[in-house]
Amino acid sequence: MRFASLASGSSGNALVVEADGTRLMLDCGLGPREVERRLARRALAPADLAAIVLTHEHGDHADGALAFARRHGLQVWMTYGTWRAIAADAVPAADVNIIDSHRAFVVGALEVHPFPVPHDAREPVQFVFSDGARRLGVLTDTGASTPHIESMLSGCQALVLECNHDAGLLDRGPYPARLKERIRGGYGHLANDAAARLLAALDRRSLQHVVAAHLSQQNNTAELARTALAGALGCGAEWIGVADQEDGFDWRALG
Repeated sequence: MRFASLASGSSGNALVVEADGTRLMLDCGLGPREVERRLARRALAPADLAAIVLTHEHGDHADGALAFARRHGLQVWMTYGTWRAIAADAVPAADVNIIDSHRAFVVGALEVHPFPVPHDAREPVQFVFSDGARRLGVLTDTGASTPHIESMLSGCQALVLECNHDAGLLDRGPYPARLKERIRGGYGHLANDAAARLLAALDRRSLQHVVAAHLSQQNNTAELARTALAGALGCGAEWIGVADQEDGFDWRALG
C-alpha cells in the first residue's frame, strides 16, 4: 500500500492511494488537464484510477471532480450532502455513488472508512483507507477534533494531518476579522497546536509516516508545522513530511 499527493492547500487538493493495483484519488480540486499533468509526475495516467472519493463540496476539493470523472469514465463516491451541494450548482451528473458517513465501502483492493468531521460544509467527511492489513488516515478541513475522529485515526500506519495555520501568524496576518474567525472556529481548520494535541491523543505505536497537509501559504510555514507535530511525537522535525501546494508529496509506502 502506498500514497502520494498531487497538491495540498487552499488552491487545490488531490491525493492518490494505491493497494494491489487499485488506485483511488481523494478529492479533485484542480482542473482536468492539471490533474493529468500532476498524475504524470507520479508515473500515473487517468486510466490507472478506479474512482474519485470526495470529502466535501468546497472548490479546492471538488471543483474538478465531476468534469475529470466524466472525461475519463470514473465513478465518484461522496455523501448525499456533498452531492446535493454540488448538484445545486447545476453540474451535469457523473457516475455518482452516495455513501453513508459512518459505513465503510470497498473499491477493488481498498476498504474505505468515512467518518464525519466538523467543518462548514453540507455533510463533510474524512477517510481511513485500508488494504486489510495497513491503514492510512487522512484528516484535513476540520475545525476541531472529536472522540470519534481520534478513534478512527488511532492505530494507523500513516497519517496525513491538517496543519492549516499557526495561531499567532493568523492573528497578526492581513485577513479580515470575519475570515480569521471562520478559520479558527470549530467548523474551520486545525491550527498547528490543535493538530499536535490530536496527534498526541492517538495510538501512535504503528506509525510509519506523518505528513502535515493543507498548510496556509499566508498563515503557516513548513517549519512551524513540522515542529508542532514533532513535539507531539518526540521525534526530530525532519521525520515529519509536509505536503505543499505545487508538488504535494511523492509516493510513501507502508511496510
